[in-house]
Amino acid sequence: KVGEEFEGGQSRFDFSPEHTRYSVERSLRRLNTDVLDLVLVHSDGNDLDIIERFGTLDTLARLKSEGKLRAYGMSTKTVEGGLRAAAQSDVVMVTWNMDHQEEIPVIDYCAKNSVGVLIKKALASGHLTGQSQEDTTKGNPADDRETENPVKKAFSMIFAHPGVSSAIVGTINPIHLLDNIDCLRGVT
Repeated sequence: KVGEEFEGGQSRFDFSPEHTRYSVERSLRRLNTDVLDLVLVHSDGNDLDIIERFGTLDTLARLKSEGKLRAYGMSTKTVEGGLRAAAQSDVVMVTWNMDHQEEIPVIDYCAKNSVGVLIKKALASGHLTGQSQEDTTKGNPADDRETENPVKKAFSMIFAHPGVSSAIVGTINPIHLLDNIDCLRGVT
């Protein structure tokens, strides 16, 4: 990702074209490679400002045309930013889980326009209970079982959408990782 830096344990954001290029070239050196498969802009929440004022996606497009990137996009925090990023990049990363469904229009747009979608917080940052404030999954046969494992239910919902390419799921607990893999196997 580009845009966020950690120095002395503190986070700061820099979306300037110069810093974006610097960040990509630093990654190329650190990884000892000539090309990066995917680079995402890490939004601070001001998605449209990053795209329109800073031109960060434009800088990544230039780096792609120079052969330094295979694909680029943005990890967004707003529907408007997600739609704008999807209109001018290869991939977007959006939040989608049982309790956060606001960004589905971005995923729908991506499905219609062949833009990749990575899902972040699919398991609600480890707080998945399986009980959302509002059940928006009615009609999905995978959700008819009231006692279904909440992780499996989340994966069933997410991977049933044709626009979803992948989900980023992390854990520091190896048992949780194995459980997540088992749930995913039951969905796909």
